[in-house]
Amino acid sequence: MSHKVRLVQADRTIDVPMGNTILSAALDAGISYPFGCQSGNCGACKSTLVRGEVTMEGYSEFALSDEEKARGLILACRAMPGDECVVSWLEEDDLVAHPRRTLDCRVAALDDLTHDIKRLRLEIVSGGPFDFSAGQFAALTFASCPPRDYSMASLPGEPVLEFHVRRTPGGVASAHVFETLEIGDAVRVEGPSGTASLREAHRGPIIAVAGGSGMAPIRAIVEQALNRGMPQHIYLYFGVRSERDLYLHDHFARLAERHPTLHFNPVLSESDNAGFRLGLVHEAVAADFDEFDGCKAYVAGPPAMVEAATRLFEQRGMRRDDIHADAFYTAAEMAEAAARK
Repeated sequence: MSHKVRLVQADRTIDVPMGNTILSAALDAGISYPFGCQSGNCGACKSTLVRGEVTMEGYSEFALSDEEKARGLILACRAMPGDECVVSWLEEDDLVAHPRRTLDCRVAALDDLTHDIKRLRLEIVSGGPFDFSAGQFAALTFASCPPRDYSMASLPGEPVLEFHVRRTPGGVASAHVFETLEIGDAVRVEGPSGTASLREAHRGPIIAVAGGSGMAPIRAIVEQALNRGMPQHIYLYFGVRSERDLYLHDHFARLAERHPTLHFNPVLSESDNAGFRLGLVHEAVAADFDEFDGCKAYVAGPPAMVEAATRLFEQRGMRRDDIHADAFYTAAEMAEAAARK
């Protein structure tokens, strides 16, 4: 048994088999539906249920708030139709749709950024060109490892793709990168995905908050804004535990010297080094801003940090539509979310 679902932007009606989600059926039908984690954690597939009824599997309140649900919003990756439905995914005028591609790549460089983060550079062998927006991510497959999502730290149009891979406890893919991967090895890249990307038409202040390897997409966003000559001030906050977790510090300090509109603030949460700001990164943002009128926020990193920063922005009046967040869930966290009912 299946239910018919009309997808407004695609101008198509698809059959969604019993027990399947709207997103999975749309992707199987070859429709470029916006999505990210596919486990109810990121909110990239947030959509309006125009008509009909759906059953929602477990999801994070960060991805879909109770207020949004009351307004008729759903997560396509967790929504299973109960009858015929009409669904419209959320759109923004400044959100660019790029074709999804499968690339064959080879490792061009691999080096340490910190004790637990490696910089991976990939040369595209076939399947390009690879167009994406700064802040998006792709699924990387190493040898026989399961695919894992990593954000592009490189800028759109650069010939080599850069990713920052953090080693996670029990992470099969990250262990392969740290222990086995070598220069010249083949890597498959599928993407781009994600909607937490730079809105180039925006002219208000930018608040960019990175935690750990969340610096990868934030770096791309900040540098793309500078390269495009976007005129507004950019306030970049980088939250890590201690000095050994800090990277690209000198790089952004030099950028800030060249660009008076860039303000770089590294913040250490488990250090007593008086040469740095100390505490939680969202608390540093809170100390610097009373309100965020006209701002857009870009946030990437550990879920707890992303959710704390998002709450801060909302409490001080920022519209949810102006908060572009990418929470980095581990494979274990993703599996736990997928099992929630």
